[in-house]
Amino acid sequence: MNTQQVANRLVHLCREGKHMDALEELYGPNIISKEMHWMPEEVETKGIEAVRKKSVDWLNNVQEFHSGEVSDPIIAGNHFTIKMDFDITFKDRGRTQMEEICVYEVNDGKIVDEQFFYSE
Repeated sequence: MNTQQVANRLVHLCREGKHMDALEELYGPNIISKEMHWMPEEVETKGIEAVRKKSVDWLNNVQEFHSGEVSDPIIAGNHFTIKMDFDITFKDRGRTQMEEICVYEVNDGKIVDEQFFYSE
């Protein structure tokens, strides 16, 4: 798949709430995932196993998913970005309105790098 196809597929799966399916299908084995520098968890997670664990831990902390929206992707070469908005109740911090920009890099039809930008 090219970057546009990967981006479209990721958006499709995220809109259906199939985040783990997206990870299994679209992410490369050496994926690097970057969070904001002020997060209490690790800022950079490397490798599919570690990113899978990070995703499972995040999903296991969700008590209730109220609503979510995922924008259409914007493509630039082998990078793309999407905006995600969520209204989620977490087990450890209560109800939260999340708004983030996600930037992805694609090589050989797989996501090899992702970075998330959001406010505290």
